[in-house]
Amino acid sequence: MFRNRNDLVLVGGVIAVAIVLGFAWFTSEAATAVLATGQTAAPPRPSSPADYTAPPLSGTTATPAPKAGTAVDIVRDPTDLPAPIGTRGPRRITVDLVTEEVTGTLANGTTFPYWTFNGKVPGPFIRVRVGDLVTVKLKNDVASMMMHNVDLHAVMGPGGGAQATQAGPGETKTFTFKATTPGLYVYHCATMPHAEHIANGMYGMILVEPDGGLSKVDREYYVMQGEIYTDEPFGTQGPVGDSYAKIVAETPDYFVFNGAVGALSEQKPLKSKVSETVRIFFGDAGPNKDSAFHAIGQIFDKVYPLADLSDAPMHGVQTILVPPGGAAVVEMKTLVPGRFTLVDHAIARVEKGLAGTLIVSGPKNEEIFKAADTAAMPAMEH
Repeated sequence: MFRNRNDLVLVGGVIAVAIVLGFAWFTSEAATAVLATGQTAAPPRPSSPADYTAPPLSGTTATPAPKAGTAVDIVRDPTDLPAPIGTRGPRRITVDLVTEEVTGTLANGTTFPYWTFNGKVPGPFIRVRVGDLVTVKLKNDVASMMMHNVDLHAVMGPGGGAQATQAGPGETKTFTFKATTPGLYVYHCATMPHAEHIANGMYGMILVEPDGGLSKVDREYYVMQGEIYTDEPFGTQGPVGDSYAKIVAETPDYFVFNGAVGALSEQKPLKSKVSETVRIFFGDAGPNKDSAFHAIGQIFDKVYPLADLSDAPMHGVQTILVPPGGAAVVEMKTLVPGRFTLVDHAIARVEKGLAGTLIVSGPKNEEIFKAADTAAMPAMEH
């Protein structure tokens, strides 16, 4: 078979090298498999952000239970939001949410059984930055009649956290997520039936700021639009309940900013001074209707449509369309004093309670706006 001894030696050497190489490959693959399955060692842990103790959300943790026969103020003050993140690096964040069912004031003389996060509508404004590790602790109040949870649209994970936080009365559930993408996101209860929990007030927003934070402005406001479906017609005095049939039919009786009729006009209007820049974090909770958000007598200098904070903003925008479960960030320079009305430009909704007010104080700016003799002309507003 072999011509001489040298041929035999050569072939033997090749076989030996092949055996050595094969054994090296096998042991390498085996070691990789062992590490992958965690049988003998785990891969090195990624570096974790440092703990961060500053409050990442607005408001108090809970609202005291009302006395029998009384109703609480469920309106979230539009100024109730945390300070800007600034230039800090990623940190560990803890967010405490409490789901509470309360009787609240819907309109003058009208009360409604709200389901809330932390006793207000909308729920707390949560403010983090990209890269933060966020632990969400959701406690369902022991006095609740319903199960509740939270789905945060900023979460990359099953149900946005809804499955992990499904809690019965008195239970607390927790999960952790990494804030991966800058933007302004809606959160809401996703317990079935979803639409009823949202319509009854279980919604809010979480802002994930980009690296380096947002540009500086003079004032920031937190505004959300919602729909309320009642078992009695609009304007009925006394206690009213919800109507699931109307929710399914998509026929709301009320449209509101921050939970109630007059919340941002009579109770807690937005305020500014001439020449200031105002930023509004705006969200549409739905659960069913789009919003055509518009400030009468103003022009949005910057708009981040669909709350995309990764791309450059639009400029010179009159009205921004926001879908249910969506958001937008708008900025405007308040150049002229006066009272400016915030609306959904599906304008008939004003008749169902949807109007807010921005009050701008300061000296006249007749270079921008000069009224004729107001005594001779009727006031006009679209």
